[in-house]
Amino acid sequence: MSTSPWLVVGIGNPGPQYAGNRHNAGAMAADVLASRIGSAFTTHKARAAVVDGRLGTLPGGVPGPRVIVAKPATYVNLSGGPVAALSTFYDIPAERLLVVYDELDLPAHTLRLKLGGGEGGHNGLRSISAALGTRDYVRLRIGIGRPPGRQDPADFVLRDFSAAERVELGVTLEQAADAVEDVVVHGHLAAQGRLHTSV
Repeated sequence: MSTSPWLVVGIGNPGPQYAGNRHNAGAMAADVLASRIGSAFTTHKARAAVVDGRLGTLPGGVPGPRVIVAKPATYVNLSGGPVAALSTFYDIPAERLLVVYDELDLPAHTLRLKLGGGEGGHNGLRSISAALGTRDYVRLRIGIGRPPGRQDPADFVLRDFSAAERVELGVTLEQAADAVEDVVVHGHLAAQGRLHTSV
């Protein structure tokens, strides 16, 4: 088992005008994780905001692994540069990277974990894979569902969650943070098994 810390990246667009968008679900989950660590984000030279602390609890009540939670300060489709720079700065291998992001092809409020695979048309993932030179990192997908009718998916993801969606969103983000804790403490396979059998 690597002794490197985990790097958990929540994808989203920077700025208050995007903060409530569906495309910022990953960044919202990162905010929940930062609150669990008990620290505020600070600016990193890698063009990101970061929180560095311990997450989860190991057997015997020992604090969990060191985790760097990050939100790139770039737009979603340029996430790769900050992620690669943080990976180099903290000496974190790809298998200790967990990217949290919104997923159109999952029903709203559904969570799924996987290691590797394609990008599914998500420009943030495409940027990260290209910058790292590998797709072999852990992903936590937060389902946002498909747009209604003929609405353009690109427009849909840049709209705020609806009032009905926001009722469930807080629970979904806490569940996403639980899944991240499970991954960093027990590994992605164990966490994936638990998450996917709990629905």
